[in-house]
Amino acid sequence: MKIFFLFTFSTFLLSAFEQAAASAHYDKILTHSRIRARDQGPNVCALQQVMGTKKKYFSTCRNWYQGAICGKKATVLYECCPGYLKMDGTRGCPAVAPIDHVYGTLGIVGATSTQQYSDISRLREEIEGRGSFTFFAPSNEAWEQLNSEIHKNLVDNVNIELYNALHHHMVNKRMLTKDLKNGMTLVSMYNDQKLLINHYPNGVVTVNCARIIHGNQIATNGVVHVIDRVLTAVGNTIQDFIEVEDDLSSLRAAAITSDVLDTLGRPGHYTLFAPTNEAFERLPRGVLERIMGDKVASEALVKFHILNTLQCSEAITGGAVYETLEGNTVEVGCDGESLTVNGVKMVKRKDIVTSNGVIHLIDEVLIPDSAKQVIELGGAQQTTFTDLVAQLGLASSLRPEGQYTLLAPLNGAFSDDTLRMDQRLLKTILQNHIIKVKVGLNELYNGQELETIGGKLLRVFVYRTAVCIENSCMVRGSKEGRNGFIHIFRQIINPAEKTLHEMLRNDKRFSVFLSLVKAADLDDVLSRPGEWTLFVPTNDAFKGLTDDDKDILIRDKNALRNILLYHLTQGVFIGSGFEPGVTNILKTIQGGKLYLKTVNDTLLVNELKSRESDLMATNGVIHVIDKLLYPADLPVGNDQLLTILKKLIKYIQIKFVRDSTFKEIPLTFYNPSVTQLTKLIEGEPEFKIVREGETVTKVIHGEPIIKTYTKIIDGRPVEVTEKKVTEERIIQGPEIKYTRITAGGSDNEEKLKKLLEEEVTKVTKFIEGDGHLLEDEEIKRLLQGAGTEYTKVTKVIEREPQIIEREIKKVHLEEAPVRKAQPTRRTQGGTARRRTRLANH
Repeated sequence: MKIFFLFTFSTFLLSAFEQAAASAHYDKILTHSRIRARDQGPNVCALQQVMGTKKKYFSTCRNWYQGAICGKKATVLYECCPGYLKMDGTRGCPAVAPIDHVYGTLGIVGATSTQQYSDISRLREEIEGRGSFTFFAPSNEAWEQLNSEIHKNLVDNVNIELYNALHHHMVNKRMLTKDLKNGMTLVSMYNDQKLLINHYPNGVVTVNCARIIHGNQIATNGVVHVIDRVLTAVGNTIQDFIEVEDDLSSLRAAAITSDVLDTLGRPGHYTLFAPTNEAFERLPRGVLERIMGDKVASEALVKFHILNTLQCSEAITGGAVYETLEGNTVEVGCDGESLTVNGVKMVKRKDIVTSNGVIHLIDEVLIPDSAKQVIELGGAQQTTFTDLVAQLGLASSLRPEGQYTLLAPLNGAFSDDTLRMDQRLLKTILQNHIIKVKVGLNELYNGQELETIGGKLLRVFVYRTAVCIENSCMVRGSKEGRNGFIHIFRQIINPAEKTLHEMLRNDKRFSVFLSLVKAADLDDVLSRPGEWTLFVPTNDAFKGLTDDDKDILIRDKNALRNILLYHLTQGVFIGSGFEPGVTNILKTIQGGKLYLKTVNDTLLVNELKSRESDLMATNGVIHVIDKLLYPADLPVGNDQLLTILKKLIKYIQIKFVRDSTFKEIPLTFYNPSVTQLTKLIEGEPEFKIVREGETVTKVIHGEPIIKTYTKIIDGRPVEVTEKKVTEERIIQGPEIKYTRITAGGSDNEEKLKKLLEEEVTKVTKFIEGDGHLLEDEEIKRLLQGAGTEYTKVTKVIEREPQIIEREIKKVHLEEAPVRKAQPTRRTQGGTARRRTRLANH
């Protein structure tokens, strides 16, 4: 029981000590100062004095090791800790200062001016007598710095004004620094005036923003704390001050417009950085008018100048970040005697203390991002982009009431060649960096498509540590403005224009690889819509490969497919999207694994350098390599094949297991399930008249339903939406959907040919539900084959069908009635037609 009592008692003491220590920052810093000066003898404290001033501080660890306070070099002083004295012939401060009443203690701490004024104002008798007082005594320097007119009035009227002023520095009970809690309000002995206490984590304690420079000098009837300025009475709120201060009329107008002024009249502990009228006059007129005419923007502007904490200038010994009422942060620091905001000296007058906070007058208006237009959000590293947007006339298209997202490349992304481009081409490039809608970083997701003001669709790729759009990945620095977001990118964004197959076909470097792809019947994979990452060896990777060697490879289709499909992975993986220095493991279509990592901005694939990465295609991305890849754990069982592979691959040891074979890889891995609507008609086809805007419905039972709605205005498609059900497929639309028709007999063929030649005016190609009129040359090319082919492809995504259009020719007849070929179930006098069937490839 005794042990339990001791344990409980010790726990209580420890808890009480921790609670006291949590609020006694001043005492903690003082203890650290003792430790730093322990080599100087007992009871010595180490202080820092700002060079060129008389300001001394018991320093934080940060200031101590920096050797500076407020950016100014500080020298180290060693003095007796508060309450101790030196003795002749001994080290340190071994003597204790004598304890006396408050009046006598003023002399002990060197506050002789306050002691003198206490004497002539007849306060001496009171502070020598019975009681328990706390005296916040101004230092001698504090009296010297007091406004001369105020000082003279006090001295000329010692019995009333001076007596009351000294009483304003007193509290009718003893309060040590550990008792002075942050945010506390004490009642002074003069007319119950308020004394606002702030106790900061850096050890600074203030009273109405006056700093305690020597604390806790115990007296028989109280305690004396020496402060660095003379206190003045506090009566008004921040609102009251703004309403009567002529130099803040512009701020007053903004605060009234935004309904923020009343907030500054309520109880609280606020800090207001108040821009003067001159500061508002420096703003461009258009900017000021726009903000003042927008209540949301003006509210954000005013709240951005207000902190919900009270920050006295004397408590700021280094830079710190504080949250504003607007929600964003400002950095408040100091430079010698001056306060800085966001690194700029702008404070003209500091520490105007009110009953609910403190005011610092500044000569600049702080504009938060939330009050800026999106084009104004660009920083120093995006000036090339923002300047070009303005010069090319795109800034004027970003309407204040609109919603946009800017994808701003860093300045270094713009090469000299890019800047020398034809302005029309450069404008097109910039349009690809402006999204039609406002999209924040937390709204982006993998597979998302964003439409630019130029009509391009940009794909979003989200990785573990990166978010990329097409070939370029974001860097830190996204901001939200009044009408949009800005995101920062490493490189210029290049939207994909061609498929993987088209890119290989158009680049001679890949001709050998492409010929092998074709021989393996894989070229269709690279042509279809999808999401692939392809590692493509250049022709250099096949040096030494003879025609006979190539024939051997081609004859063994399983082996060839295994080798080629080891270069292909499902998903789009951008090189700069990988976490640097970390190995990323990707499973290939062949089944083996690829090991990727980026080192010094270079992509390594199985430790082989990619010579060129992030070549974007509409269905994936290409990374160029100069070696053929091969899975190290895949054995070869054929001597001829082993010999060929050893010619091409020298960076790994290829395993040989006689008679081992390569597994067969079916082509179902790329969702080749295709619905072909091929209507073969023998005999005369039946025609049905379809007028503009009418809907023709074809139902194929037993298959999922897909409804395609095409809205036609003035002969142009406007919007296509899709809906998936599971019972049957319904294809709707007012335009002709012409499929390949073989009519029985030359008359019918002539009739069909005439129909097309006379009535076809436009060919519209639909890709994934969006309508786009083709260019003239493409229209001519399609018209040459009109009436000979019609293919509709259904791609299965997550087991739900989605209509996509691939090489589709749709005939739209403008104004005139539309004829649509409708085959009968059985032609008279002819054989039954072949029914539409599902063909899987």
